[in-house]
Amino acid sequence: MDADFSIELGQEDPVLDFPWTDPDGRISYFDLKRRPELLARIEEANRFPELHEFLRTVNSAISAVESAKCDAWTSDELSPEEDFFGASFKFVSYVDLVSSSECERQLLPTHQRFAKRLVELLRQTPETPASTEICVRRAFYGPAGKTVEGFYFTIYISGYGDDEARARLNWEIALRLVAHAVLQLAALQQ
Repeated sequence: MDADFSIELGQEDPVLDFPWTDPDGRISYFDLKRRPELLARIEEANRFPELHEFLRTVNSAISAVESAKCDAWTSDELSPEEDFFGASFKFVSYVDLVSSSECERQLLPTHQRFAKRLVELLRQTPETPASTEICVRRAFYGPAGKTVEGFYFTIYISGYGDDEARARLNWEIALRLVAHAVLQLAALQQ
């Protein structure tokens, strides 16, 4: 699996307000770590059982992180960098993850170390037509007026194939490998 990480802290880079609610109030953050039964309310997890399993794993009690947002989709638009896979389709997801430790949410070196170690583990996995990009980004934690600045991860996971079914299968394999690596990192921290 191709894996890499980046630090995206510029003015134009995405940020996460946590916990969040969309401007229309239709969707919002669900605390899946402490209330796993709320996973049934995540539309993307209901559409994609593979994502459901990933979210269940990364929000488990033994994980050092928890999910904040997610989405998944298929595409036939591949960048020149993705030509390496020789595929016609990709199945992509992103999951925003925050540290389960509130004090660690404010530590950039901790986030950088986590991203680097995750990439190192993923590069040791079997060769798979898939990629993972871990982005460390700025987050704002807490209610308005009492916000604390910190960091979070966006993990993009893509599977590639000659058709949508093969791309989705390779995405599923990559999701499992990333979930397993996240749990491995949690075990190493203890």
